[in-house]
Amino acid sequence: MEKMFKLKEHGTTVGKEVAGGFTTFFAMAYIIFVNPNFLSQTGMDFNAVMLATCISAAVGTAVTALLANVPFAQAPGMGLNAFFTFTVCFGMGYTWQQALAIVFISGLLFLAITVSPLRKQVIDAIPAPLKNAISAGIGLFIALVGLLNAGIVVADGNLLDLGNITSGAPLLALIGLLVTGILMACGVKAAMLIGILVTTVIGIPMGLTTLPGEITLSGVSLAPTFMQMDFGGLLSMGVLPLITAIVTFTICDMFDTVGTLIGTAGNAGMLNEKGELPHGDRALIADAVATCAGACLGTSTVTTFVESSTGISEGARTGFSSLVVSLCFLASCVLAPVAGIIPGAATAPALIIVGILMLKSAARIDWSDFEIAMPCFLTIAMMPFAYSITDGIGFGFISWVVIKVFRGKFKEVPVLMYILSLLFVLMYILSNL
Repeated sequence: MEKMFKLKEHGTTVGKEVAGGFTTFFAMAYIIFVNPNFLSQTGMDFNAVMLATCISAAVGTAVTALLANVPFAQAPGMGLNAFFTFTVCFGMGYTWQQALAIVFISGLLFLAITVSPLRKQVIDAIPAPLKNAISAGIGLFIALVGLLNAGIVVADGNLLDLGNITSGAPLLALIGLLVTGILMACGVKAAMLIGILVTTVIGIPMGLTTLPGEITLSGVSLAPTFMQMDFGGLLSMGVLPLITAIVTFTICDMFDTVGTLIGTAGNAGMLNEKGELPHGDRALIADAVATCAGACLGTSTVTTFVESSTGISEGARTGFSSLVVSLCFLASCVLAPVAGIIPGAATAPALIIVGILMLKSAARIDWSDFEIAMPCFLTIAMMPFAYSITDGIGFGFISWVVIKVFRGKFKEVPVLMYILSLLFVLMYILSNL
């Protein structure tokens, strides 16, 4: 392990990596069941999608571990699976087979970008204040995910409201939040992993932790979704819808991943003096490869999960923790009931606490300079309010460029920032046609 992952060089140990890996897996294990719930609405086989979810997550995370040696995990992304189902299939009228083909093409486009010089230029073009804002925004986004998963905050129509916090999952999550918070304050090692396990045990008498009656091979097959991509009918809806779908998938995947890598790694002090994540380019390649593999297996876009930050907060610093996550997803192919033991209310506190930790990046922003403050605020605010990392980045980029131009500082803006901002504007226009 030392030779492969260079644990001492990264200031970590086997114990920290394993704890970080399990913490990350438990924090994102919900995707095993949530993703099939979304995609099966298009007519896809639920069990086949569940298997595809586990395998694509295992493949993408393993490639990240072995190729990039960074502690990030991958799985079919939330938001992207909703776009797949409700926009591409239900809205645009594509079949799920055609939608898988579109995901595959977007993965190839993302791969082409990541292996070209454009990838480094994109990351270098992002101003330092926006990088800090991305980190803080992701923190709020993660915290909101945790609050919603636990039912502490609920969606009431188009508004958010306080849930029933005196009973059920919200109460368990609040208990878990206090338990984990006390452990963190006391400096207990693996505090979040311990908090998840303790909260899960507390959930048993509350009837919220369900133990499986038996653990057996599920007997499900990938056959209903494996290599079912339909490229032949992609132009049946016209060229513009096809371009819209491909560009949207690509931009969302790329900036979700870039934002997660920069924001999370920056918060953990993993960036070098140039503000770069060592081997971050390889992590992007792994993400693109995983998206292509996921489409072949039968699932929507695979992306880097922000929940990786829970394991990083536990001390994970190398791909060893990612390898642990990958093995957990592989085991879930036949032991899905075990992953299902951990209730969402038990993992929610870890997400909320990570949000707390990531907000410190906002302190590095010069809020007295409105030229900087407004784009950074929009970046931070739009991530949780629009429930999208990509939208936060888009609003931040666009406002940064516009303000600089009107202040006569257009030469301070890298050319690529103009191009990226125009792409975001184009994406918003096309997605609303």
